[in-house]
Amino acid sequence: MRIDHVALWTRDIERLRAFYETHFGAVAGPRYVNAATQFESYFLKFESGARLEIMSKPTVHPRAASTAAERAGYAHLAMALGSRERVLEMTARLAAAGYAVLDGPRVTGDGYFESVVQDPDGNRIELTV
Repeated sequence: MRIDHVALWTRDIERLRAFYETHFGAVAGPRYVNAATQFESYFLKFESGARLEIMSKPTVHPRAASTAAERAGYAHLAMALGSRERVLEMTARLAAAGYAVLDGPRVTGDGYFESVVQDPDGNRIELTV
């Protein structure tokens, strides 16, 4: 058994697609549109084979104002970058592009080297080795 993909709702599917393509090298498959339900989605594939589905619909509610607070449910998407240097570089690159850095880079109590940033919708992304 394996997890096939993770899915995220968004109010701006093209902005989120461009973010993951630009910063994480994702490759978007064809855009799926269901005109009857006004649902649209992309499957984004990463070099490792992992997939992220981003989905949009006019009825998607905006995220609550406090996206930095922990809450039940989805916590973060972890991206293993391969080295401390790449974690530092990616964190700096995303910060320079205007994305929020919520934590780190740092060594956690259990030995991980990581930082936590937010994508354009406020979803947490853990950048780790």
